Amino acid sequence: MTEVLEYGELFIGGAWTAPAGPAVIEVVSPHTEQVIGRVPHAGEADVDRAVAAARRAFDQGPWPRLPLAERIAVVTRIRDGLAARAERLARLISSQNGSPYAWSLAAQAHGPVAIWDAYLKTAAEYVFEEQRAGAFGPILVRREPVGVVAAVVPWNVPQFAAAAKLAPALLSGCAVVLKPSPETPLDAYLLAEVVREAGLPEGVLSILPAGRETGAYLVGHPGVDKVSFTGSVDAGRQVMASAARTLKRVTLELGGKSAAIVLPDADLDRTVRGLLAAAFMNNGQACVAQTRILAPRSHYAEIAERLTAAIGALRVGDPLDPATAVGPLVTARQRQRSLDYIAIAAGEGAELLTGGGVPAAPERGWYVQPTLFGAVDNGMRIAREEVFGPVVCLTPYQDRDEAVRLANDSDFGLSGSVWTGDVEAGIEVARAVRTGTYAVNTFNLDFLGPFGGYKQSGIGREFGPEGLAEYLESKTVVLPRGYRA
Repeated sequence: MTEVLEYGELFIGGAWTAPAGPAVIEVVSPHTEQVIGRVPHAGEADVDRAVAAARRAFDQGPWPRLPLAERIAVVTRIRDGLAARAERLARLISSQNGSPYAWSLAAQAHGPVAIWDAYLKTAAEYVFEEQRAGAFGPILVRREPVGVVAAVVPWNVPQFAAAAKLAPALLSGCAVVLKPSPETPLDAYLLAEVVREAGLPEGVLSILPAGRETGAYLVGHPGVDKVSFTGSVDAGRQVMASAARTLKRVTLELGGKSAAIVLPDADLDRTVRGLLAAAFMNNGQACVAQTRILAPRSHYAEIAERLTAAIGALRVGDPLDPATAVGPLVTARQRQRSLDYIAIAAGEGAELLTGGGVPAAPERGWYVQPTLFGAVDNGMRIAREEVFGPVVCLTPYQDRDEAVRLANDSDFGLSGSVWTGDVEAGIEVARAVRTGTYAVNTFNLDFLGPFGGYKQSGIGREFGPEGLAEYLESKTVVLPRGYRA
């Protein structure tokens, strides 16, 4: 029998509260296709209560008025509580998401702790108030919390995205209503447990698992001052349109179709290892995944052969098995989406090098074989649209200028990488590719540097002082001539 986690209450304003309605979210394991959890589905009345609690906490409560050191102390306790639950979080996320356990532990348990750490460092060093010489005399420039934040996180990286939004919002003094995805809400209950233990003041945080309709109501709520959203481009457009009605501040981290450029002098052993991790992380369900691989024609056959062998050898199976490299996709709908794109690619004339279907084992679960298409033209849908599954394109190029042109020939601009024996040449490529995050001979995000997208990959930045600034308003106070603090 599969253990079913049952939660009957919502976390509203820091207290466990009965939901306003009877609706329930059933969480289904993508590996066994069995129900593994049930939580309340928040509705509009629950949003109203959560926003009201957040408004009181921000407008009248102590949180935004506390000295920074006191907020840092509370946030540090949240960070420590999550660190103590790392293995439990990783197992829970692998069970509900289908993510391989090793990846969940690194990216969804230890990774979020590193995000909390980075923001604690950033906040401690950030200048929230400074006196400057103005054009007509001294001025005081202050950075003050933006207010009540609606934080909407996706199903693919729930704790990572939650940390990227909650840490800067809380450290800046904001109150937050967090909406987890209905596909993956279970880890949010562990987060709520941690927050209660940390002593966050009443009203500062609510957590409301819900679908799009409730999310749309939250985003458009007149009591919300800012929306921080991670998700698809289409949903981001809707969020932006809704927020525009009341001119809410908006941060959008959206889709990607990132290109990895392999230069002719690259160490192919290291490059192939790096590309496997960068392309198939979280079963390909990552906005930053390097799903377009650009290979020089002079080395195309060898790169295609090496990638085909390596991808074909990836172990597919139970996400809780430590040996698993690729687990199931999060829902049957996501599996069908990948299979549909595989069919589209074949119809467009791409060459199937490996994968391309459903594996023979496991017999149950929403699995897709790790798939590589070769001879992909940059105009094909498989090269232009985000699949969000274990499907990768290999495209040949003639010279470095063409590689950069192909990388930039995209509606997206979130991530990318270059693989080369000449780091200086790699840096030159990085300067030429229009994308928010780039890496040379590796793939990683640095939480002390800004992360976000060009073009349709988003608006605003997360991480670093730029990410903290997204939760702050700037105020200028004009002082009398001759004033010195």
